[in-house]
Amino acid sequence: MVVPLAARCVAAAFGAAFVLGAWGSAIGTLIVPRQVGSLLTRWVDRAVVAAYHGVTRGTTDFRRLDRVLATQAAAILVTQLFAWMAISFLGFTLLLWPWAAAGLASAFSDAGSSMFTLGYTEPAGAWPAAVVFAAAATGLVIVALQVGYLPTLYSAFNRRETEVALLNARSGVPSWGPELLSRTHYALGSGASMVGTLPDLYARWERWAADVAESHTTYLPLVRFRSPRPFSSWVTALVAVLDSAAMYLALSPEAAPTVSARLCLRGGFECLTRIAQAMGCDVPSMPDRAAGITVTYDEFLEGVARLREVGFDIERDPAQAWPDFVGWRVNYERAAFAIANAIDAVPAYWSGPRRYPVRPVPPYRPPA
Repeated sequence: MVVPLAARCVAAAFGAAFVLGAWGSAIGTLIVPRQVGSLLTRWVDRAVVAAYHGVTRGTTDFRRLDRVLATQAAAILVTQLFAWMAISFLGFTLLLWPWAAAGLASAFSDAGSSMFTLGYTEPAGAWPAAVVFAAAATGLVIVALQVGYLPTLYSAFNRRETEVALLNARSGVPSWGPELLSRTHYALGSGASMVGTLPDLYARWERWAADVAESHTTYLPLVRFRSPRPFSSWVTALVAVLDSAAMYLALSPEAAPTVSARLCLRGGFECLTRIAQAMGCDVPSMPDRAAGITVTYDEFLEGVARLREVGFDIERDPAQAWPDFVGWRVNYERAAFAIANAIDAVPAYWSGPRRYPVRPVPPYRPPA
């Protein structure tokens, strides 16, 4: 069957749209230093995540789940590259179709020979030659950009995980806000409280939150890069730092480092909100303070009891401190829960529900 020239020209117009769409998606994702909405990368992300959800459905062993999900981010990057190449290949095939000597099969061969730089066919004519040169350049540029993109990803990942690893020694694995305060005060049983180091810790995590907010919204696959340790997670680590600041301000307002703790809370709230919104989670820019929090007063008392075990200086009665703690936590809880659930973070204390039934994991404590 011979396809009319007019129909082939219409197909060529669609091919040009496919090529431009692939270029726009690749440039927006890999070059533009801000979040650029791309339907293609969004579909790739959803398809890969859905596939992993299907594979891990019914899994209740978190270690096994973490091993499987450790490859999720890499799968997204590979599928993303494949999608750009496939759509560009289809687009150039349709662009060459009106001038192909032997129909669609010939256009397919010419586009593949050019995009993958094999060079075994060369169509006649000025326009087809220009199209195959553009196809060759597209294939090389997309692969080169993706390869050059990886060092940037892993540099941001290493910066993120360095602070998370340092926090693990302070707050336990998985991280928990009251555990961070109690261990800092206990100071490995040295007899000298280290709460004086908390202002510096909060200042570092304020800067860390700004760095993570910029890198993870610009390069969204970073969100799904998991920590090397199965029970460690950047989300639960940040929540632990924010909870510790909120508890310190609520329970000991005179002793707490007010400025650094407040700045850390603000930076963490903005970080979690921006990332959750970039992931497509239904999170408002400003929290609804009337909604309250999911951590109960009894759970809050468990955290206070942990502080009292090590003799942490508590200035206020927990009943008086509870409303202030709620007022701080309501700012970041919803965004943190949305991210933790989406990436299947370790179910640490006070880190929200997960899509699979599993009990919260307490922080590991070495024997006395």
